[in-house]
Amino acid sequence: MPRIKYTNSDVDLMARMMRAEAEGEGKQGMLYVGNIIVNRANAECLDFKNIRTIPQVIYQVQGGNYSFEAVQKGNVFYNRARSAEKRLAKKNLDYWREHPAKYGLWYFNPYGPCPQTWFGQPFAGQYKNHCFYEPKAGTCASVYV
Repeated sequence: MPRIKYTNSDVDLMARMMRAEAEGEGKQGMLYVGNIIVNRANAECLDFKNIRTIPQVIYQVQGGNYSFEAVQKGNVFYNRARSAEKRLAKKNLDYWREHPAKYGLWYFNPYGPCPQTWFGQPFAGQYKNHCFYEPKAGTCASVYV
């Protein structure tokens, strides 16, 4: 059973986002980004209440901006999905999740070392240039399912 319900167009959209956000970090980096996307669709807490689909996650606006920089800036996000990224996205949607993004809801690429918290959320780990953060204990049980 997949981690969330999805369509072929969800796979395409997610694949484009994974590539746009983490192509430079290889397959593993793209899988971590995909994991954050799926976690946000499953999270019924914090900034992600009533966000249940891949398009809702990808096009979510927070603080007047899209949540993902790739949507704001366009870049690779508006290219067609490639089969390699589609396979990775499907893997995330069906079953894949690993540390440091296993329970993560946020990531970013800082200009220096990863801070121990980001907007009050604890640091979960780093992969190449991205720092991953999961919700504070007791604030988002739905992510740990």
